[in-house]
Amino acid sequence: MPDLIAEHLPHMAMAWTAYVLATASPGPSNMSIMGVAMARGRPAAMALTAGIVSGSLFWGMLTSLGIASLLTAYAGLLTVIKVVGGLYLLWLAWKSARAVFSGMEPEAGGGNTRPLSFRSLYFRGLALHLTNPKSILAWIAIVSLGLNPSAPAWIASVVVGGCFVLGILIFGTYALAFSSATMVRAYRAAHRYVEGALAVIFGAAGIRLLTDRL
Repeated sequence: MPDLIAEHLPHMAMAWTAYVLATASPGPSNMSIMGVAMARGRPAAMALTAGIVSGSLFWGMLTSLGIASLLTAYAGLLTVIKVVGGLYLLWLAWKSARAVFSGMEPEAGGGNTRPLSFRSLYFRGLALHLTNPKSILAWIAIVSLGLNPSAPAWIASVVVGGCFVLGILIFGTYALAFSSATMVRAYRAAHRYVEGALAVIFGAAGIRLLTDRL
């Protein structure tokens, strides 16, 4: 078994590298974690992170089982997911924009005046991935990188498992870093600018998802 893993390790390393580059780069998930971490604190950011990682793992597991490839053959289903995902991102943009013009100041410690339960934050993070059909295509590409023609089927699960650990580390780092006292103070001083930036990013991502072809 160790020799077999070593044989396929270069391909798996390529897949993990691609995952790190894709996950660590700024996007709706990372920006959402950053915003929640600064506005609501570390526990809330970790709850959102758990949802994001869960959604990513869901698509990764489907890919390792070959189901995600099957979904790509059904354009109608992916279109529905795409529309729902685009509208969801636009809804997040509207919430951030409303925070800019509401005139409400964040509470001491960075907390938002309208608290959300950890359950709500978890499902918000989960929805960010489950409503994005491009996650399916990205996982197909990543898992394909990790497999060569002679690789057994279970290697795909190893690739996904490695990405799962990397996702926890990357998204968790965002949650921890941006919930520090320094970042919370920075948010309290410039929360309208932060929420405005989030509104633009979520809005652009939502419009792009609704208008781009898969």
